[in-house]
Amino acid sequence: MADSIEMDLLRHVSALRRYARALTGSEHDADDLVQECLARALARIGLFRGVTNIRAYLFSMLHNAHVDRMKAARRRGGMVAIDGCAGELAQAPEQPGASELRDVARAMQDLPQEQREVLLLVGLEGMSYKETSQILDVPIGTVMSRLSRGREALRQRLAAPAAPRAALRRVK
Repeated sequence: MADSIEMDLLRHVSALRRYARALTGSEHDADDLVQECLARALARIGLFRGVTNIRAYLFSMLHNAHVDRMKAARRRGGMVAIDGCAGELAQAPEQPGASELRDVARAMQDLPQEQREVLLLVGLEGMSYKETSQILDVPIGTVMSRLSRGREALRQRLAAPAAPRAALRRVK
């Protein structure tokens, strides 16, 4: 029984990493968050008998671990993750579509946390509204309104014209 549960846990690792990476913006923090989630799940392996949707259960654990970390960071005064700056410091050669993906990622990071979480779970992970409401512990109507507002805010951010760049002038 424990082996099948462990295999079930492993099946969801890539989706958990993807969601954690989107939440944290850092590969390192995402890996730590997933490891913490899996450690919690394995510590509670005896409680899995009553769980009908292990995927939603794991995402809920991951979300709660992320919320706990955010609260702890606020109490400590927060720190800046170096992973988040790495893309600004050294960039790989431009690839087709990379600019658009970067714009979407930036626009997603600018959204309020509640809207970003719902967009990631429904849009990226393909969760149903019901699963998302269970993971975030909010009513389905709240999921629907956050999703609607998040999509609209994302549309507006992506449709907004880029700010004009300052031009250099020659001064004599």
